[in-house]
Amino acid sequence: MLLHITSDGLPIYQQIVDQIRYRIVARQLKPGEELPTIRGLAESLRVNPNTIARAYRELEQAGLIEKRRTTGTFVCESPPKCSAAECRRLLMPHIDNLLILSRQFGMSCEELTEQINKRSSKIDFQ
Repeated sequence: MLLHITSDGLPIYQQIVDQIRYRIVARQLKPGEELPTIRGLAESLRVNPNTIARAYRELEQAGLIEKRRTTGTFVCESPPKCSAAECRRLLMPHIDNLLILSRQFGMSCEELTEQINKRSSKIDFQ
């Protein structure tokens, strides 16, 4: 699995969580697909295995992956759905950050909406 770690201030475990979550939601990682071992992913990313374990733990708590004793870690067959109110609550800080960034770049809300729509058409949500 190819993940990209940056030094932009976001904790490494959170970068891993975000990238795996994205790949699950975008169906780049299919239900039932096996994830790399903690040790294997830690070696390939050159990070401490505890960092990967923490990321996997967070993904497991979110119901996106599951550990199967002695066989590995897999993408859940049916990730949990959150309520509309919960989804909005979770999205709000990300929307705020996106709006702040777009303003810093001098982009209007209309331009931002256009970019979101273009990007959305490139991501398969089925």
